[in-house]
Amino acid sequence: MDQQSPARPRNADDPAPPPAAPRSDPPPSALNEAPDKPGWHARLLMFGVPALLVTAGGWYWLTSGGSVSTDNAYVQMDKVSVAAEVGGRITEVAVHDGQEVAAGQLLFRIDGESYRLSVAQATAAIDAAQVELGNLAASARTSGVDIAAAREDVAFAEVNFERQAALMEKGFTTKAAYDSSRHAVTQARERVRQAKAVAAEARTKLAAGPASGVNPQIEAARVQRAQAAVNLGRTEVRAPSAGRIAQSDRLQVGQMMVAGLPAVTLVDTAHPWVEANFKETDLADMRVGQAADIRFDAYPGLKIRGHVLTIGAGTGSEFSVLPAQNATGNWVKVTQRVPVRIAFDEKPARDMIAGLSADVTVHTADGATKAK
Repeated sequence: MDQQSPARPRNADDPAPPPAAPRSDPPPSALNEAPDKPGWHARLLMFGVPALLVTAGGWYWLTSGGSVSTDNAYVQMDKVSVAAEVGGRITEVAVHDGQEVAAGQLLFRIDGESYRLSVAQATAAIDAAQVELGNLAASARTSGVDIAAAREDVAFAEVNFERQAALMEKGFTTKAAYDSSRHAVTQARERVRQAKAVAAEARTKLAAGPASGVNPQIEAARVQRAQAAVNLGRTEVRAPSAGRIAQSDRLQVGQMMVAGLPAVTLVDTAHPWVEANFKETDLADMRVGQAADIRFDAYPGLKIRGHVLTIGAGTGSEFSVLPAQNATGNWVKVTQRVPVRIAFDEKPARDMIAGLSADVTVHTADGATKAK
């Protein structure tokens, strides 16, 4: 510690020090006065804030178990991949991307010249079958005449054979003449059988089908023409239902279209729904029909009422292309997600787009289901 220097002795020439200020003691009445009380602002802070916190905590505690929410939800719509049923070159494209179309509206057209020729060829086949039917009828009539002529030949051959047999017994004819007459009888009888077979074949070909009552050959030709006409009609590809066109950039005039290859997608915008992937731990109190609130990232402030339509029959991993093989030993427990379909109870004020992100809250407090 630093040592204090001793006080210097006062000389006669030094000025006199100033007089000390008199000490003022507070009056006795001031010592008995109470301190000032806090104002209403301080009281509001002291009691209002804790009360507000208690109220908010109680409300959260009471309502936190009455609903479950997830932001792993997306707008879904039925999508139809429209493909041509016949192949050929595209000659006309009647739609564009994002266009609303009605059921039966033309989407695109394929060159149908070859299919028109097929219809003409099938029509010619019907005419040929009808001509053949006429020939068969004439052949059947001719076969009847042939049978009659063959029977006459048989009768003549039998009479001649009997005459030769009588002469043979008397020795007035030769063995060769006798054998020749007997051979003539055999040949005449064979011609009768042959004429009968030809007539039976003609009658069979002329017979009508048991179901249609039409000759089978003509019926086959008509079926061939009907198939050709169907293929010709399929060159005009039309919308199977109403919706919005998507991915129409694959349609180009002059492009070769392969039968069965998806050419354009039709989205059914009239019946959207939301697929919400809830955690498996959120499903304990969830039931089909419970009310739900839907909000969309694309439309802030838009809220749609809905209800639980279905709860998935399996988790997302069960229906994945490569499901996890937990039996290999590399098992780590992960909370699974279950798809829950949320139906809209009202028409959205904004146009829905397939794939939009959404937030879904399902109210599970009462556990009641919506009446079907």
